[in-house]
Formats: sequence, C-alpha cells, structure tokens
Amino acid sequence: MTDENRGAHSARKQAVRRKAQRRHSHFYDSRAHWSFSRNASSEPLSWSRERWILAGTAFLLVILSALVIPAWAGAMKSSSVAPAPGIAAKTTVATAVAASIDPLDHAIVPLALPKMDPATIKPIVPVEEWQTVQVHPGETLADIFLAQGLSMTDLQHVIDGSGGTKVFHQIKPGQEFQFLVGGDHTLKGVRFDQDEATIATLRLDGASPQLTTKTRDVQRREHISHGVIDSSLFGAASKAGMSNAMVLKLAEVFKFDIDFVQDLRVGDDFTVIYDDVYSDGSYLREGDIVAAEFVNQGKRYTAYRFKNADGKWSYFSEEGRPLTGSFLRIPVDFTRISSQFSAGRMHPILGTMRAHKGVDYAAPTGTPIHAAGDGVVKFRGWMNGYGNFVVIQHNATISTAYGHMSRFANLRVGQRVSQGNTIGFVGMTGLATGPHLHYEFRVNNVQRDPQTVTLPKPEPLPAAQLAKFKKEVVAPQLARLNQVDNNTKLARADTASRSDD
Repeated sequence: MTDENRGAHSARKQAVRRKAQRRHSHFYDSRAHWSFSRNASSEPLSWSRERWILAGTAFLLVILSALVIPAWAGAMKSSSVAPAPGIAAKTTVATAVAASIDPLDHAIVPLALPKMDPATIKPIVPVEEWQTVQVHPGETLADIFLAQGLSMTDLQHVIDGSGGTKVFHQIKPGQEFQFLVGGDHTLKGVRFDQDEATIATLRLDGASPQLTTKTRDVQRREHISHGVIDSSLFGAASKAGMSNAMVLKLAEVFKFDIDFVQDLRVGDDFTVIYDDVYSDGSYLREGDIVAAEFVNQGKRYTAYRFKNADGKWSYFSEEGRPLTGSFLRIPVDFTRISSQFSAGRMHPILGTMRAHKGVDYAAPTGTPIHAAGDGVVKFRGWMNGYGNFVVIQHNATISTAYGHMSRFANLRVGQRVSQGNTIGFVGMTGLATGPHLHYEFRVNNVQRDPQTVTLPKPEPLPAAQLAKFKKEVVAPQLARLNQVDNNTKLARADTASRSDD
C-alpha cells in the first residue's frame, strides 16, 4: 500500500514539473546553461578562479608601487642633504659617484641678507579711532559733549583752544564733529570744519592745546538743465534733473521780473547753468545759478552771476541791469496790515485824529526787520511816539524809517547797510497797542505811501564794469545757453518730422 502511494506521489510531481516546464518554457530555454545538479561540471568555477588570480596580482602591484616609489623619492632627497662631520669622506665619495651618474649638478648657495639699521626702523603708529557725531535738530553743543561722556570743562577747553572760531558759537543740523577719547574717558582731540575749504584738528593730549588746519580740495561742478512747463515749474524742473532747492533759487533770481504764482503758462521754457559743490571728491551742497534764461509768455529774461566792484555777487541781465529791486516793497515778514497810510485816522492811544504817514505791518515780537535798500544809517535811537527808531538814507532824496522795534541789530550811525540786512526786530516800543513795524518811505523828507509809491529802477553797472561783465560773463555763458536752445530746437524739429511720417 505504501509503495502504491509513493508511486502516485512521484507521478503527480512529474506531472506538475512537466506542466510548469511547458508553461514557462521560454524561461527554462534562456537559462538552460544553469545547473543545480551536484554532478554539474566545474568549468564555470575555473573561470571565476582565474579572475580572482588576476585581481590579486593587480592588487599586489599597486601595493608594491605605493611602497617603493616614496622610498625611492626619499632616498633621492636625502642624497642632497649635507652630511654629518663624521661621515664627510663617505659623503664626498657618494657625491662624486652621484655626480658622475646624474648629469644635473645641485648645490645650495647661502644668500647674504642686508643688515637692518635699528635707527632707520620707524615705530608703528597706533591707529586712532575718531568718533564722528552729527548734529541733530534741537541739539546744543552741550548735549553733544554730554552724550560722548564729556564734561562742560572739556567743552570750555575746546572753545578756548579753538582760537576764537565761530564754529562752536552757532551749530547747525547736519554739521559734523569728530572726537578722540582715550581709554580713561579723557578728551584727546576734536576735529571740525572751520569752513568749506578747511578742516581743523585741536589736540588736547599735549602740554598745551595744538590747533592745526588742513586745506580741502573744493570743486564746483557745473550742470546744464533745460525744461518746458507742461503742468508746473517744479514738475518740469524735476524732469530736467533739477532739485526743488535749485528751483527755488531760480524763482528767487527772477522774482522781480516774473510772478511765479500768476504769470507762468504752459509752454514756458527755461535753461539753467548751475553748479554743485564737492569737497575732497564728496558731494557737499548745492551751489549757485551761474546763468539762466527764462521765456515767459513769449518774453525772454536772462540772468548772469557777477561779482561787482564791491566784491558782492549779484545777478544782472544781458544789458547789465541788476535783477534786484532798488527797494523792498515790504521789509518784514508780516501777518497782516494793521494800519494803512492815510491823511487822517483816529489814533488808537491818543484818541485824536492824526495823519498816519506810514504802513503798520503786524508781526510777532522778534521778527527780523530788513533794510529796504542799500544806504547809510542816519539815525538809530529813541524817537518820541516811535520808540526804537532807525532811519536809513539811500541817496540824496530817498530815505526809509522803521519804528517800534523791540531792539536794534548790531548797528551804528554812519554804518553802510545792504538791501536785506537785518537792522532790528519787531516790537511795540513807543505808542503801540501791539507788536508791529511802522514803515515809512520818504522823498525829500516827505512821507509817501510805501505800497503805491513808484520805486526807482536800480542803476546799471558802470561802463568799466559793464564791459568786463559782457566780455567775461555774458559772452561765454550766452554761447552755452544758445547751444542748448539750438539743440533743443533741432530735437523738437526731428520729433515733429517723425510724427508727421
């Protein structure tokens, strides 16, 4: 029974194997060289053994090369090293043999180094760390010194040692100071700008203060801008590359000829030659207008900067006419007119009808009062009814008077003043109910209404100065302005022709 079961089981296994071979015949055909039989040939193992032998041989060659080559290189290097005294003879023989074998002759030659003279050796100067401080709005010099851990005594030493410079008496926002403070918090030095062209260094670490100055390289770089007004003056100037500050300077130059609030029109154009100031190659500030041309409603105005015989820079037209009014119509920044010029009014204090032979401009106490024109101080002092009073004689026939000042500026009788100079400050001295300036315009000592009087035109340059002005200023600058105008016209014509095409 058992034999029958074994036979049946063997038959089933054979049947399954044949069925699997038929189903996977492709797999068995592709792997027919494989053999898992114990009696299989050992030929594949002999190929594997050959490969192992070849790999071992290559590995041994690599190991031998790694050991032999460095040893040979070390032997070659040691042959060039000087021998010890005990084996000098052997080394000489070996060197001779090596020389006969090696065609290259190697030798070590000592070099003689130059001797250093201790007297010529300069000691290394330690680098000083200067701290730069910039003045902020509202800061005082005392605030700056205290912020650096310094005392008021240090400040006084700086002021005393600076030689009476005005730099420390009136500081401005943006101004810079440099401090050198030692490790023990003592002030060793201060560096500051005396002016645009000079930087000063005050050393306090010696027996006495030492003040030295250094001249800077100050340059003026010119620019030329041209613009056409299409909406506003500031917009046109911005397109031309000008700053707002330079636009304000342009308006200031032409303020007596052009009303920049009401007279400007679309299509007005301008050409400006101006400069910027650079110190040691760095931008310092905006400069001045050198020459300018402004066409307003078809009328051409020009301005040229020129230093007259008095050494004062002013602007003149091409004909040599000063671009300033001979007199300021209003010599103070006022808030309102508190009393007009009249032949009779009720006096606010005396209560009687009296002529008011001037114009009262109300302004806060302390507002600066300016000279209406160039002239000489004729009177400075107290005048009944007018309080602190100043009279300026401008020429043989015209004078101006200023009353109710709170105080005078640094002024004396006989002193020459220029238009715009501060001569005093608004107050309410004398018979006054509030702070204001009482201003009079006198012709042959007769008061005229300052608001309606015909002001004389400024006198042109004298003949000698006029010739110099036209030759040295107008001729070269006018050529540059005309060149810009011509280039602009050509560009406009080219643009128009392209648009027509």
